[in-house]
Amino acid sequence: MSRTLPPIGRRGALQGGTAALVVLGMLLWWLRPWAEEPPSGTITLSTGTRSGVYHKYGRLLSHEIDKNMPDLKVRLRPSAGSQENVADVATGDADFAIAAADAVATYKLARDPGADRLRGVARLYDDYVQLVVPPDSDIRSVADLRGKRVAIGLPDSGVRLIANGVLKAAGIDPEQDIKPSSDGIDTGPERLGHGLDAFFWSGGLPTDGLSRPAEKSASAFRFVPIDATLVAKLHDQGGATRYYRATKMPESAYPTIQRGRAVPTLAVSNLLITRSDMDPRLTEWLTRTVLDSRDLIGATVHSAQLVDVRTAIYTDPVKLHVGARHYYQSVKP
Repeated sequence: MSRTLPPIGRRGALQGGTAALVVLGMLLWWLRPWAEEPPSGTITLSTGTRSGVYHKYGRLLSHEIDKNMPDLKVRLRPSAGSQENVADVATGDADFAIAAADAVATYKLARDPGADRLRGVARLYDDYVQLVVPPDSDIRSVADLRGKRVAIGLPDSGVRLIANGVLKAAGIDPEQDIKPSSDGIDTGPERLGHGLDAFFWSGGLPTDGLSRPAEKSASAFRFVPIDATLVAKLHDQGGATRYYRATKMPESAYPTIQRGRAVPTLAVSNLLITRSDMDPRLTEWLTRTVLDSRDLIGATVHSAQLVDVRTAIYTDPVKLHVGARHYYQSVKP
């Protein structure tokens, strides 16, 4: 026997229609910005030295951008590193860049041109300070670098900023108490023991410039620890040093060299930065691409596996760009 369903009243119909509109609205918001036409044009992304993690990450990110925004051309701009990258973005020579938080803070504290326009897109991953010496070196601590030939990184690099701070914390004048050189990760490893007694590097783990020689020989080099007491003295310098934290380089970073031993050191967060006048819609698309491509890029650049939507929003010392903030709000649980 058939049953006749009761008719839907005007009020019920209105309620059902309202609920459907709410669901549709939520669906459209969730699909945004992919429901829109992808941004087009050209952007410049400043990275770092070609053997460093910044440039490798930037190159892989540009491939992902090309997939999601095929009409957006990305120009990769190699650089000395963080300090140069911050200045490039602030003054308009680049649109986006990867830079360490201490370099961003140093630029802002100096009130250099365009500092007030700097904005954050995402917190990416941490750089680890790596003090490298030959395996048979008598250098066992930072204090032992006195009088030695030490590479402190390229001018305007983040490495130089950190290296100078670490040396000063150990009571060493970078200009008077060592024989400094400007070698970076491109030339430092091959000159180690051949004109260099030690070199500083600050980068994601592992860095190709170190992992390649490490894979060839377990005695290619050795790491010098930077203990927590030295990091505390570094903090006493004030300014941007508050962005450094004492940590340990995990034994899995360079297993043939470390042989199961973690290395005390310090780390600093890396940020993807832009300017306040950058197009919000483009920045929102780019932010989504950064987060969505984490696993794919992380398969090659292992440090990129740490990019996470829960931590990406913390871009201190700069505020989030409005476009990036829109993206994080759209995926907020």
